[in-house]
Amino acid sequence: MTATTPPGPSGGRWTDRLLAEGNDPDPRFTMANERTFLAWIRTALALIAGGIGLALAGDLIESPLRQVLAVGFAAGGALVAALAFRRWLRTERALRHAETLPPPALAPVIAYGLAGAAIILLVALLVTR
Repeated sequence: MTATTPPGPSGGRWTDRLLAEGNDPDPRFTMANERTFLAWIRTALALIAGGIGLALAGDLIESPLRQVLAVGFAAGGALVAALAFRRWLRTERALRHAETLPPPALAPVIAYGLAGAAIILLVALLVTR
């Protein structure tokens, strides 16, 4: 099945350009791609909320380290949100062209980043208490 509606007069919009590419994939795959995108957005929101929580942690951790970790979590959340859309778009294009799906570049960034932040946080808690 091909795209049912060709790009309209506003063919410069990214959605029109995307829908004009390739064939419509099975809707189940498109919806699964959207659910994955929303899961990454939830992860980004959790990282931002964690940064806010750390910023407001008070005497739990010394101020300079607390602020660095808070900014790191918030910046990580912003990065994940931005990369989530890029991942969704790349996956959607691959689905429309029946190509191999791109590897999840966000997964190692999140995994190693959270592991590093957790170790720093644990060491800071153990040292200050």
